[in-house]
Amino acid sequence: MAKKISNPTSTLQLNFEQDKPKRKMDGAVLYRFQLIVAAFLFLIGTLLLVSFGSSFFVGVSDQSEVERGVVDTIKGSDIPIKNLAGLLGAKIAHFFLFKTFGWSTLLLIPLFYLSALKVGFKKEIYSLERLSWQVLFYILWLSLLAGFFVFSLDLPHSIGGGVGYFLNEKLYQLLGYLSIFVIGFGGFIFLVLFYQLNPKKAKVVAPVAKEEEEEEESLFIDEDGPAIHVDNDDIEEFRPIVPPVVEEVAPEPETIPESVPEPLPVLAEAVEEKKEDDLDFTYKVADVADEVIEEEPTPVSREIKANDLVEQFGLYDPTADLPKYQFPTIDLLKEYDQKNQTSQVTMDELKANKEKIVETLLNYGIGIQKIEATIGPTVTLYEIVPKAGVRVSKITSLEDDLSLSLAAMGVRIIGQMPGKDTIGIEVANKNREMVPVRAVIGSEKFQKSTFDLPITLGKTISNEIFVADLAKMPHLLMAGATGQGKSVGLNMLLTSLIYKKHPATLKFVLVDPKKVELSLFNKLERHFLACLPDSAEAIITDTKKVVNTLNSLCKEMDLRYDKLKDAGCRNIKEYNQKFINRRLNPNEHDFMPYIVLVIDELADLMLTAGKEVEHPIARLAQLARAIGIHLVVATQRPSVNVITGTIKANFPARLSFKVMSKIDSRTILDAGGADQLVGMGDMLLSMGSEVIRLQCAFVDTPEVEDICDFIGNQQGYTSAYLLPEPDSEEMGGQDRGDFDPSDRDSFFDEAARLVVMHQQGSTSLIQRKLKLGYNRAGRLIDQLEAAGIVGSFGGSKAREVLVKSETELEEILKNL
Repeated sequence: MAKKISNPTSTLQLNFEQDKPKRKMDGAVLYRFQLIVAAFLFLIGTLLLVSFGSSFFVGVSDQSEVERGVVDTIKGSDIPIKNLAGLLGAKIAHFFLFKTFGWSTLLLIPLFYLSALKVGFKKEIYSLERLSWQVLFYILWLSLLAGFFVFSLDLPHSIGGGVGYFLNEKLYQLLGYLSIFVIGFGGFIFLVLFYQLNPKKAKVVAPVAKEEEEEEESLFIDEDGPAIHVDNDDIEEFRPIVPPVVEEVAPEPETIPESVPEPLPVLAEAVEEKKEDDLDFTYKVADVADEVIEEEPTPVSREIKANDLVEQFGLYDPTADLPKYQFPTIDLLKEYDQKNQTSQVTMDELKANKEKIVETLLNYGIGIQKIEATIGPTVTLYEIVPKAGVRVSKITSLEDDLSLSLAAMGVRIIGQMPGKDTIGIEVANKNREMVPVRAVIGSEKFQKSTFDLPITLGKTISNEIFVADLAKMPHLLMAGATGQGKSVGLNMLLTSLIYKKHPATLKFVLVDPKKVELSLFNKLERHFLACLPDSAEAIITDTKKVVNTLNSLCKEMDLRYDKLKDAGCRNIKEYNQKFINRRLNPNEHDFMPYIVLVIDELADLMLTAGKEVEHPIARLAQLARAIGIHLVVATQRPSVNVITGTIKANFPARLSFKVMSKIDSRTILDAGGADQLVGMGDMLLSMGSEVIRLQCAFVDTPEVEDICDFIGNQQGYTSAYLLPEPDSEEMGGQDRGDFDPSDRDSFFDEAARLVVMHQQGSTSLIQRKLKLGYNRAGRLIDQLEAAGIVGSFGGSKAREVLVKSETELEEILKNL
């Protein structure tokens, strides 16, 4: 590209060539000087560290020496100095700890180390400017605070130092012990001004200006060679040299920003000189110069810009939109009196069960070497070690006989305890123990969990709190007969997530065909719920809208994968971390919250929609884990036509409450045992090859209402989290209208062949054979009518099929 170069002086090239070696030499000297300064700062920090550390242990021994005068110190002394930094270190420690600010001067040590790191290696772990202000304040304030306690409680003088003690002595004379409130008020003012109001003072245009300043370069022209670029750091050395003015011929030049670098006024003077001398001096600049100027930022430059943004604005906070959001408290949950519960298994019951187990096994010629009992809230686990030569299969086949002998429900035999050489026999307790939700949510194990999506369901048979990560499951399939605790289990799962996650980091898509089970969470619409833009309610109760929502989630999944690809990330965790560190362009990327899809009754959806529901669920289960979309699907009837092979293969984590038959147990768990559960929250959780028996915690309806009221009454977002509109070809149940060949349904050809083969234009035929919803089947009939394949609506009679042969139909389909 040709450029017009205005050159006000003919000595430009000569001066530049003469200054080249000097410029390189000055850069090397500057770098060495920076290393020397960095080493000096590091030395001071180390001297303070050793001096203070030694003073804490041997300061008393050196007390007499550090108080000697300068003349006496020069003369020397026979008393050895025990401080590891010598006499200088002892005097430094004595000055800072006793004479000035006391222990708070320890804050100087990290300040010197971080300063050395920045000066020598241009690296900043934490903003040095912010740290300096904090250190200066905290040294004085902590000295003052410590001095109050030294003055009041007669503590060691070095804690607050001489300054802290002196100021507190004056404050006490003025205010007495009320001076502590003055000290506290001073610290409060600093916290409010420095940590809350200071970030808002930053101008929004600052990053842009800084970016333009970094990318600004000065261009020098060499008659015999290509354009040479000089960084802004080097402009100061060539200030006497007047650089050329570059005027773009095409495209039009951009307007000079308000915050122009210092060399620009010199350029303006050059333009005036040009007008006065009327000098017209032009060059053609090689295209390679344009490529150098317009080259994309390197990874190093992007890293530098990201660090500058973090230094100026701090890390991105996804919760900043709801800064006053308060997590629900434990007080919202009921506290039950555990002592009044008659669920404790008595010693007589343990001995009786042990004797019956031993006796029953002996009746079948099975001897036992050892037996141990572990009492749980619902069942007691008896672990036995059979005598040598006994086959495990012989014991597992006696499940019904042991149940009869013990006169107990829910006897379940575990062939081998995981990681042990014992065989487990689970026997239901006569008096069960209720597991309150407060005991589980308030447990230390759950409160301190660091999982991405922590969920707690209850207790194991060994009375341990069970906590798992839904993000690692990554999808959960639940089953259970009516009244066995499935709805309570869903409420427990949602409650545990709400207690640990901020609304900015988690969204729920709730599908409730029964319309009453998940309606309690409707108050969380502006905080935790997600829905389609045109939805009247965030919780989906109409089965006709479920298909659109599932297809919308598939589209959200595709959009998220595109963003991960552009960001060079493999999963949502890496992506969000990059975005928080300001390494992604906010105009193209945004923070991704986790999305949990909860379907309360899959069987009803499969009955009414069939493949329209199965396909998006299977697709989400296969692909959505990496981008933070996780599924929790529940059903009362775990039959093979509800939990199909496609769905089941992508749900490695499965949970079953009590079911009615062994077939249902094997359908959901690929193992028996779910039919032997005792109900009321007793469940089996299968993750991989391990099956765990749990007692679900009981969360009552009023407790869920209190939690939702507590959150719903807080400030929320303007609306629910909006999912993208699904593509029109994937939407069922849209308004009927004239047939458009380019907008025909994806099942159009298959439906046309079906009605022509059966010679019956019936909506129910399409719905039944293609396993589609009624709404979509009706839309297909309307499209077939518009295409001339079936006749018009004729009341209760089926529509007439106008195409009589499949050959004629194929010709019509080819011409569409």
